[in-house]
Amino acid sequence: MEDQLLKNIKKKLPKFPGIQGKDRYFNSAVLILLIYIDGEYHFLFQKRAADIRQGGEICFPGGRYEPGIDNSYEETAIRESVEELGVEKEKIEIIGQLDTLVATMGATVDSFIGIFKVDDLEQLNINLAEVEKVFTVPIAYFRDKIAEEYQVRLEVQPSYINQAGEEIKLFPAEELGLPERYRKPWGGRKHKLYLYDTSEGIIWGITAELIREVVNLID
Repeated sequence: MEDQLLKNIKKKLPKFPGIQGKDRYFNSAVLILLIYIDGEYHFLFQKRAADIRQGGEICFPGGRYEPGIDNSYEETAIRESVEELGVEKEKIEIIGQLDTLVATMGATVDSFIGIFKVDDLEQLNINLAEVEKVFTVPIAYFRDKIAEEYQVRLEVQPSYINQAGEEIKLFPAEELGLPERYRKPWGGRKHKLYLYDTSEGIIWGITAELIREVVNLID
């Protein structure tokens, strides 16, 4: 007979494993909207308003998952898109979902691909408090253009210096009796970033990575 401890573990294991500790991340969802213009599909992008977080950057519609409001990440993607673009949710048809992206800066992104059933962007009533403008770029542009690649260096900082010049210890490795290597920054892993240069501006980071994922599905 199996030990009771093993029975309890097996019973509580997830049926569909996901991301461990996902609730500790900034969880978000975006909607990769495809719109048919002049005989071909385009990506729809928005440029974020200057006064909000990551102002002036180009991204897909989306935002933070709200547990008390959203029953799923798909609901988040649609709700945020409706709020930002000023369009009825009936104009959006979800056709699928990409794998969850775990970003290096402590965020997860659940991305959904949707068909945008509008004939003209002039139909939109964009929320100018969050969105400066919207525009489209043909998918073919990204199929024909290789993304530029750059690298940044990521490391763990166990402490930092505040504005008063004081050292603030976040992880007291010395007091905890841990090896000396954890008393100063460690890691230093290189992380690849992708970038596309378009007539509307630079598209980089998570948005560029999602574009590559969709284009790879086509090829």
